[in-house]
Order: sequence, then C-alpha cells, then structure tokens
Amino acid sequence: MAIDPASPIPKYSQLREILLDLIEGSGLVVDDAIPSERELGTEYGLSRMTVRQTIDQLVAEGKLYRVPGKGTFVARPKIAMALALASFTHDMRQRGFTPGSRDILRRIEPAGGHAARMLDLPPGTRVHHIQRLRTADDEPMAVERSTIPLSFAPDLDTHSLAGRSLYQLLEEEYGVLLDSGEQTIEAAICDPTDAKLLRLPPGSPVLLMQRRSFSNGRCVEVATSSYRGDRYQLQTALDPRRRAAG
Repeated sequence: MAIDPASPIPKYSQLREILLDLIEGSGLVVDDAIPSERELGTEYGLSRMTVRQTIDQLVAEGKLYRVPGKGTFVARPKIAMALALASFTHDMRQRGFTPGSRDILRRIEPAGGHAARMLDLPPGTRVHHIQRLRTADDEPMAVERSTIPLSFAPDLDTHSLAGRSLYQLLEEEYGVLLDSGEQTIEAAICDPTDAKLLRLPPGSPVLLMQRRSFSNGRCVEVATSSYRGDRYQLQTALDPRRRAAG
C-alpha cells in the first residue's frame, strides 16, 4: 500500500489504514515493534508530524503503545464486553483466560439510602457489601463492588469467592437464579484507589458499569464496576430493521 497524494482522504488517515494492516494482517504479534516514525516518514513520503499524529491516534485507540526511548509496539487486543447479563468468571473462561479474584473488602452493614432505593428495600436493611479485584491471567481487569440483601444469602460472607463466580454461588447455594437486569455503561476517570489496584496511571480512563440484577422480579444485586479502558471495548449485535406491516 502507498499514500495517494491526490486522494481526498487525509494522509494521516491513509497511513492509519496502512498501519492497521501492518498490525493486524502482517503477522506481527503483541509486543512486536513497528517501524520508527522516521522510517515510516521516509517510506511513505510523510512529515514526522503527520506520522506522529497517526501513531498518537492508534495509541489512544489501544492498538499501539509507546515505551520512551525504545519505540512503539503492538498492544494487546481489547476484550469485547458484551452487553448481556453474564458473570466475569464465565465470560473470561469463554475467551480462554483464567479468571481470578481478590477480596478487597467483605462486610455486612445497613444499606444506605441510595443502595436501599436501588434494591427496593427499606433504609437500614442489612446487606452484604463485597469489593473485589477481578483478574484475567493474573492481569488486573476490573474493580467490582456488589451489594446483596442478606435475606437472599444469609451466610454468603462465609463462602470463598476465589476462582468462583458470585452468580454461580448464588444459584448453587441459595437457589437464586439471576434472570434479568438493567445496566448502564459510561466513560469515567479512574479514582486514585482503583488506579493502584488496576496498575494504571492516575486519571486513566475506565468504563464505569452500573448494574441491577433481578431474580423473579426482585432486585438481588446492585453492582458498580470499573473496567480498564485500555483493555475493554463494548460489543453488541444489531438486529436488522424490520419493514412496517403493510
């Protein structure tokens, strides 16, 4: 591929397509180096500024990463987060990763006003509060905070969650099958505490997920999770448009 100076497509966009082909179609693997800015500029007849603009964009997209003084390298592909009610453990296993979990905090406490409203409970109702660091192949991926009414799982605090899905535990030990949910996902900035747990620089972007999970119409869990923005992207299926009847 070459840069077409007569094309209405900007040169940096043309170079982006060339680099994506280099990253995805040339046999390069994660952590392989791409040509330097100077080499790319010479090969394609572009200024260093144009080359840098393109690489900056691909770094921001999570396709490449820089190591000061060493060069630019192929980044790990992002994990697609399906918009569905599924456990982190099950999802990671399906993708070929080994899921892990580390307890940050587990306690029983009275539900505050906001949590009580989200769970459709009177304020002060006793709930389990669980904070966990979720990992895939020992790499930190997300910080999860779940609130579950004590009435659904009275002795949940006595069960280990290491290497086990919380949803699977609820189903197997308490007969609580989560069958529906509500979920919102938005861009956010990682707070300093979560940044340390996720091994991210302060102020890094995260995907903030807030979920209510239900069983037979009753809210069983309210969860807030911070997923690494450099390791996740959203994915959903789009149904074809249906013609109006008649």
